[in-house]
Amino acid sequence: MTDELDRIERQIDIDAPATRVWNLIAEPGWYINENRIVEHRIERSGDLDIVHDPVHGAFAICTVALDEPRYAAFRWLADPDRPDAPSTLVEFWIEETSPDSVVLKVAESGFATLPGDERERRTRLEENRQGWVTELGLAKRHLEGLAAGVDG
Repeated sequence: MTDELDRIERQIDIDAPATRVWNLIAEPGWYINENRIVEHRIERSGDLDIVHDPVHGAFAICTVALDEPRYAAFRWLADPDRPDAPSTLVEFWIEETSPDSVVLKVAESGFATLPGDERERRTRLEENRQGWVTELGLAKRHLEGLAAGVDG
């Protein structure tokens, strides 16, 4: 798989302070949802978190790096029962453009390491490409809604 078939990069402008954006992106698996940012039950064991979503089930996510309030990185494991399972690397960057606005960037890479044949990996990549557009839009509405006193 070439880099273009192994990596997704997206970004969005958000009218919210970096600390508020950080509070969202530093939570493992915030992007696992059903078109609304929801609280998850999270079981923590060291750097490994099992994120329980009421609709989608359990996901294993390993924290790689947290550099508040600018950078967070997680490994999204293919198998929640195996901490050594193949994974993608999900990275977030927060770039402050003013005291009350940021650019939030996400990159997800490592699809070539996932189980399955090339067609299955390509399908996951394409689904996640669209998924990050959706999730960044949800993050924007949620975080800007918090500023307005509305949970979005």
